[in-house]
Amino acid sequence: MADESATPKVRMLTVDADMAERRLDNLLLSELKGVPRSRIYKIIRSGEVRVNKGRCKPAQRLAEGDVVRIPPVRTAAAVAAPDADSAAWINKYIIYKDSDVIAVNKPSGLAVHGGSGISSGLIELMRAANPGEKSLELVHRLDRDTSGCILIARKRSSLRYLHEAFREGRVNKTYLTVLEGRLASGTEDVKLSLETKHRQNGERHVVVSEKGKKAHTRFIPLSPYHEATYTKVQLFTGRTHQIRAHAAAIGHPVLGDERYGNPDCEAVRKLKVKRLFLHAAVLEYPERKGDGTVLIEAPMDDQLNAVLNRLESRKY
Repeated sequence: MADESATPKVRMLTVDADMAERRLDNLLLSELKGVPRSRIYKIIRSGEVRVNKGRCKPAQRLAEGDVVRIPPVRTAAAVAAPDADSAAWINKYIIYKDSDVIAVNKPSGLAVHGGSGISSGLIELMRAANPGEKSLELVHRLDRDTSGCILIARKRSSLRYLHEAFREGRVNKTYLTVLEGRLASGTEDVKLSLETKHRQNGERHVVVSEKGKKAHTRFIPLSPYHEATYTKVQLFTGRTHQIRAHAAAIGHPVLGDERYGNPDCEAVRKLKVKRLFLHAAVLEYPERKGDGTVLIEAPMDDQLNAVLNRLESRKY
């Protein structure tokens, strides 16, 4: 049990070259292990966290030499990290590894990080299962219910490079999904701004709004059936729940989507869809050192393949 008598103290952290270009919220998540993300955001927005003595925002990117004030935050109630043996199962989902990254084919239902009632997410499991890795950090995120390819940087220099590549649109992201209804009009480019709302229970919900951030999704029908369409999705921006919100906005929600979809959808019942049918299938980005590209493909799991087989056999 943690020592409750040990009172946390204010820390003044000077950003070094290895920390530069990181988002403030991500830095604090690393420095305050076990503190929920919601608590991190709260102490930033309340002004308890300061950068160079000034107020700051969670997404602020830090520069070398910045001084970050980290307030006293008690972590005694934090759930203990998993041990290597209990986390070892996650390594079977590794689909690619080089000197810069580890790519994992994340299963549906696994959050990418702990917090908000979740003791251990993907990143905590990977750190526990791979104690020899000194600096594992998430490069990007996937919704808890979305499966597929996610990148984990093995060193700070790789993290900075990949964050820059994502920001500059040099990462090609391809998803596979089954949408409700027949997407008969062919390829659809959806450019609707999205605004993130927060429900009372703290969960995020996205709405189409002119006040939101620009978002661009391309839906490419692969196999249109009568009641559902197997679809390739290209993502040109990375907004929260972007594919799900855009699919719902054009009248073709992702099958199995309990938040944005149709709860009375006949195709969900007939095809026995038990989870969100959304899978991050391909990631492609320029090599950090060299002129080539890194192409990573994540196969769909048996559950999604079974839905596709039922879809084909019923000849919708």
